[in-house]
Amino acid sequence: MQETIAEATKAQGSKQQHIGTEGTEASLLTLLQDQRAMEASGSKSGPMPPRNADAAVAHPKPPVHPPVPPPRRRSEVVLPPLETPQLQQPPAGFRAVQQHVSSISLPASPGSSLGVLTPTAAATTDSADLRRQAMANAARGGPGLHRLAAQDTGSNSVRFTFAQPDMDREAMMFRSQPIPRPPPATTAAGRGSRHWHWHADRRYDSFKTWSGKLERQITHLAGGPNNDLDDDDVGDDDIGISHRTHATSVPEVDRFYAALEGPELDQLKPSEDLVLPSDTTWPFLLRFPISAFGIPMGVSSQAILWKAITLSVPTTFLHVTSKVNLVLWCVSAALMAAASATYACKVALYFEAVRREYYHPIRVNFFFAPWIICLYLAIGVPHSVTWAARLPHWLWYVLMAPLLCLGLKIYGQWMSGGQRRLSKVANPSNHLSLLGNFVGAQLGATMGLREGPLFFFGVGVAHYVVLFVTLYQRLPTNETLPKELHPVFFLFVAAPSVSSVAWSKITGEFGVFSKLAFFVGMFLYASLGVRINFFRGFRFSLAWWAYTSPMAGAAAAAIRYSAEVDNGFTRALCVALSAVATLTVAALLATTVVHAFVLRNLFPNDICIAITERKVKPIMELHESSHGQEDLEATDATGATAAA
Repeated sequence: MQETIAEATKAQGSKQQHIGTEGTEASLLTLLQDQRAMEASGSKSGPMPPRNADAAVAHPKPPVHPPVPPPRRRSEVVLPPLETPQLQQPPAGFRAVQQHVSSISLPASPGSSLGVLTPTAAATTDSADLRRQAMANAARGGPGLHRLAAQDTGSNSVRFTFAQPDMDREAMMFRSQPIPRPPPATTAAGRGSRHWHWHADRRYDSFKTWSGKLERQITHLAGGPNNDLDDDDVGDDDIGISHRTHATSVPEVDRFYAALEGPELDQLKPSEDLVLPSDTTWPFLLRFPISAFGIPMGVSSQAILWKAITLSVPTTFLHVTSKVNLVLWCVSAALMAAASATYACKVALYFEAVRREYYHPIRVNFFFAPWIICLYLAIGVPHSVTWAARLPHWLWYVLMAPLLCLGLKIYGQWMSGGQRRLSKVANPSNHLSLLGNFVGAQLGATMGLREGPLFFFGVGVAHYVVLFVTLYQRLPTNETLPKELHPVFFLFVAAPSVSSVAWSKITGEFGVFSKLAFFVGMFLYASLGVRINFFRGFRFSLAWWAYTSPMAGAAAAAIRYSAEVDNGFTRALCVALSAVATLTVAALLATTVVHAFVLRNLFPNDICIAITERKVKPIMELHESSHGQEDLEATDATGATAAA
C-alpha cells in the first residue's frame, strides 16, 4: 500500500511540473480519481501503473532549464525563477497532507506578465478546499499565470513556475512605475504653473527690457532648471498665451483710438482684447503711467504761486511768511524725485511699456512734464536760497535741450501729416507740449538771458495759435472727447496765463501783449468755471491734476497784473484765484493719498499700453464665420450637383 502511494505521489509530482493554467481544476480531479482507483484495486491486483505512464516513458520531456536572466538595467528589477523543491512523501495519506498555500500580490506593471494574486494564507485539508483555491487562482490569473507548487510542511519558501518556458526575456522583467507628480500650482489666472518658482509668470516678458534674459541667467547661476519652452513642451494654452503676450511692434494711432476710450484713452472697449492678463494685478512699474508727473507738477506750481504772494506788493497785507514757499518747494522736490526714480526704473526694466506710452496720442504730451517740473522748481526756489547768488546759466540750457528735441519731434509730426497730424491727434493735453516754451522763456528772462527766451517764446506762440484753432474747430469726423477728459480742458488757461508773465519778464514791464494774453486766459477760465456740470459725474483719476497748474498760473498772472493795475478789484481777484488754486491742490493731494494708501486703486492696470497690435476676432465671430463658409460651400456643392 505504501509503495502504491509513493508511485502515485511521484506521478503527481511529474504532472504538477507540466500542468497548465487552463487545466488546473481538471488535473486535481484526475489525481483524486487515480488515488481512489489505486486504493480500491490495491488488495486485488497489486500496484497499478499510473495513467499515461507508458507515454511518459516513451516520450520523456527534456529537462527544463531556467531562463538566463537578462542584464540589469536602470529602473528594472529581474525576478529569477526559483528552484523546484523535491516533494517529500506524505506521512499518512494524500488527504492527511496539510499544505499552507500562500499567494503574494505584486504591483501591476505594463511590461510584466505576472498576474495579480490575492494574498491569502489558508490551511486546506480537504480536496474541495483545494479545488476552490485552484479555481480562484485560475480565475484571477489569466495568461502567463504562475503556478504555486507543493511545499514542505516545515518550509516557508514559495516557488513560481512559468506556464511558457520559452517566454521572452522582456516578460520576466519588473519595470518601476513612474512616480506621480504633485498637482500643479494654480496661478491667479487659473492656469497650472509648469515652470520653476523663479519664473512664476512669464506673461510680462515681452514688455521687459531684456525680455527675461537676465532672469534666466540668474536662474542658471542659482542652479535652477532651464525654463525655455520647446515646441514639443508647449501646449495649446501656452501657445495661445505666447501668441497673445509677445508684442512685436507698437500699434498705430488709429489702433489706439479704435481700442480705447475714457480719460486719456485709458479704458478698453468691450470688444477688444489685451496682450496682458486682465484678471490679475500687473507689476507696479507697468501700472505707473507717465501722467503721474502731474502730481509734482501741480505742487511745484503752488510753490511759484506762494513765492509770488510773499514777494508781491498787492498781497503784502496777507502777511504770508516765506516758509510756506519753502515747505511747498521741498514737498514738490520730494515728489519729483520719487516720480523720477520710479519712472527711471520703468525705463530700465520695462522699456517696451515706455515705448508704447510714447506712441500713445495723449500720453506722449506728458513726456514734457518732467522738464516743466524742473523749470517750475527753478523758478519757485525759495528766495532765501538764491539771495546770495543767481542760478547758473548752464542750468537753463540743460533743462531746455530736452524740450527742444521733443518739440522738433512732436511739432514736426503735427505739420508733416500722416497718422500723427494735428487734426487727428489734437486734444487738450497737447497744451503740455507748448507750456514748456513759455515756462522756459520766463526762467531764462529771470536769469538775465535774452535771445534764448525770445526764441522759445516765439515758437510757443506760433504753435499755440494753431492748436487753439484746431481744438476749437474739431472736424465732425473727430471723436468727441470723453467726459473723464474734461479736467484737461483747464490746460487752455495755462498757456496764455504763463505767457503773459513770461513776456513781462522779457520786456521788463506788464505791457500790452502781456495784458492781452492775461485777458484771454481770464476769459477761458471764466468760460470753463461757469460750466459746473461739465466737470461733474465722473470718477477720480490722475487727470484731475490738470486743474492745478493752470489755476496756479492764472493766480500768479493775476498777482502780476495787480502789481501793474493796483485797485480793490484786482486785489480781490488775485486773492480769490489764489484761494481757489490752493484749496484745489489741497483737496486733490488728500484724495490722492487716500486712493494711493487706503483704497490702493490709484494705479490700476495701465490698459492703454497692453492693447493688441491689430484687432483680434472674437471666438464667436470666428465660429460663425467658419459655419457661414461651410454653409456657402455646401450651397455651392448643391447647386453644382443640381446643374449637373
